[in-house]
Amino acid sequence: MLFAINFRSGKPVYLQLVDQVKAAAASGAVRAGEPLPSIRPLAEELRVNRNTIAKAFTELEAQGVIETHPGKGSFLRPNNSPLKKEVRRKVLAEAIDEAAVQAHHFQVGRAEFLRLAEERYDTLEHRRSRATGGERS
Repeated sequence: MLFAINFRSGKPVYLQLVDQVKAAAASGAVRAGEPLPSIRPLAEELRVNRNTIAKAFTELEAQGVIETHPGKGSFLRPNNSPLKKEVRRKVLAEAIDEAAVQAHHFQVGRAEFLRLAEERYDTLEHRRSRATGGERS
């Protein structure tokens, strides 16, 4: 798994890592049971503090995205969200609200915003389909 950190984005590095692991899992680039890179080598590769990587992994574990086995490493969990449906919808609604506010600030109209959301969703499904050999989930 390759990570791309943007130190100028204003977004904390650990949250960038969290988002990238979640995106890789959603797209099928990383499958359930696959190991994530070890903390120390990843920190060296990205030239960040090991605690930053550890914080990202702790956050991913708290969200139920990964599981850590002492001495073995961290692995992507099956997509069985521990959150109830209404909680998942609430979290998703908050993310959509943030995107809608950004669209408003960028003067992107409703139709264009919805078209972009559909394109991004379709792109994600296409990546997942390619990564899983054409299977749909």
